[in-house]
Amino acid sequence: MEEVIFWVEESPEGGYVAKGIGVSIFTEADTMDTLRENVKDAVHCHFDDKKMRLIRLHVVKDEVFAA
Repeated sequence: MEEVIFWVEESPEGGYVAKGIGVSIFTEADTMDTLRENVKDAVHCHFDDKKMRLIRLHVVKDEVFAA
């Protein structure tokens, strides 16, 4: 099964953004649940076929603090 990988980050404006790795797909949402649905919709729109694909969300969170 083909896998589509997304790099997911928190948006500075709030919510989350997902960028496809190796494919030109970008989407965003206010919550992770909504982001999952938006990613599925974006993948279906990007690929015109009915082939099932595994979607992997690589969630990255930056933490900045002083020591």
